[in-house]
Amino acid sequence: MKKLELVLRPEEAAGSINYKTLLRKQHQIPEAEIQNVILVKRAVDARSRQVKIRLWVEVYAAGEVIAPEVPPPAYRNVHDGRPVFIAGCGPAGMFAALRLLEFGLKPVIIERGKDVRSRRRDLAAMNRQGIVNSDSNYCFGEGGAGTYSDGKLYTRSTKRGDVNSVLRAFVQHGAHEDILIDAHPHIGTNLLPAVIASMRETLLSYGAEIHFNTSLAGVIYDSAGVKGIKVYNTSGENQHESFLPCEALILATGHSARNIFEMLHRDRIRIEAKPFAMGVRVEHRQEIIDAQQYHEAVRNPFLPPASYSLTFNEGKKSLYSFCMCPGGIIAPAATGEKEIVVNGWSPSKRNNAFANSGLVVNLEHQDFKPFDSHGELAALKYQENIERKAWEAGGGLLKAPAQRLVDFVENRISTDLPACSYIPGVTSADLREVLPPEISGTLKDGLNYFKSRMKGYYTNEAILVGVESRTSSPVRIPRDPATLMHIDVQGLYPCGEGAGYAGGIVSAAIDGQRCAEQCMLQLKNRS
Repeated sequence: MKKLELVLRPEEAAGSINYKTLLRKQHQIPEAEIQNVILVKRAVDARSRQVKIRLWVEVYAAGEVIAPEVPPPAYRNVHDGRPVFIAGCGPAGMFAALRLLEFGLKPVIIERGKDVRSRRRDLAAMNRQGIVNSDSNYCFGEGGAGTYSDGKLYTRSTKRGDVNSVLRAFVQHGAHEDILIDAHPHIGTNLLPAVIASMRETLLSYGAEIHFNTSLAGVIYDSAGVKGIKVYNTSGENQHESFLPCEALILATGHSARNIFEMLHRDRIRIEAKPFAMGVRVEHRQEIIDAQQYHEAVRNPFLPPASYSLTFNEGKKSLYSFCMCPGGIIAPAATGEKEIVVNGWSPSKRNNAFANSGLVVNLEHQDFKPFDSHGELAALKYQENIERKAWEAGGGLLKAPAQRLVDFVENRISTDLPACSYIPGVTSADLREVLPPEISGTLKDGLNYFKSRMKGYYTNEAILVGVESRTSSPVRIPRDPATLMHIDVQGLYPCGEGAGYAGGIVSAAIDGQRCAEQCMLQLKNRS
């Protein structure tokens, strides 16, 4: 078997591909010697003026055995199994639960938000009326923040676990098989909710429990470890707090669960302030990005909407694009009242008129010094303070402060604003009054630098929308690198983005799998 690369024009790659002919032409392999060809990876290469599609294939000669397909996981019936509690039904929590099924352990998921379908009404209220449900929004609810935030599945966390096992699980539950071969796989916000619902059905059919509208209110522990949890049910009129015995808790509550960080701090479970990144969303017309990336005034119909990646480094500060969404929409991602948070997402076809991306600046502990009185919550309070300033500058009802790109760099308030995909609406504001100097200064310098790096990017037709503040958790929950348990509390497994150990859907899912594996080993040792 050989692994070889093939280079095609976009229109060639879009049609029926004769691999044997291409291998003869590009690698001089006689067609008679080729028995099977398997496509393993596909990517767009726009580095030269002639855009190409690169394919990586496995080529098998006559008589060679093709590697068998990986079988689906062997889930076990756990209706009467030993329970493991999971707080949070995002990718970390769901993939932890799926892995527990393989071990014969019963996942019991508690999720403060609603099921994936019911969330839609609350998202509509955010977009149309500026109303935030603090338990059901773009961040909280079944599937977590990733469900309605694009479904991008690219990760650099290849050394932490089996990325393909995560992608195969998505395909098993309804995602398109293209995610197994695309260099930057993407499901799309319009399709991902159905995939998440299918995962839920798998969990329930094997005996897992999922309790929506149920918040984690406390962790009961002693020197021997976790003894139980307090939960608060918020559904209907029968709202109540209850105690549940628990010997193992996977804490996968996401990067925006401020109440969890405050609860841990209150209950003297050690947490740490963590550096993170913050900035704005920048939005261009998609045709501007296409023209610059593909070197043509009009995008070839056989090419996908173009994306980009930009970085600027100056001393200890850097500016970089984050969560780039071709053909996307800017969405309100606030989780509480009187705060503005923006994020981006794209549908599966990425066919909207705009391209948006986060432009964020790395922050360090020294930036949080004005909030040192809050101790381990200093970074969180820094983040919260800026989100409230954005609310005030936007004028309420989730309207976001915004400024034309060149106007921001040249220190003038925009007299008007271009069309923008952010549905609640934007308000012209001076973003320097919202963002502290360590962010606004680096953003200004970086945009000046990008002027020379990507022609057409620096334009007053682009808009900056504030603030992109939930790039990662402002808190880390320390854990033992071997057991993945909290360094002080046996049986507590800080997991995923909220604990500071992941940065996206796939890396969070992998971390969930790892925590489930360690949980299984520790429970086995106790038996």
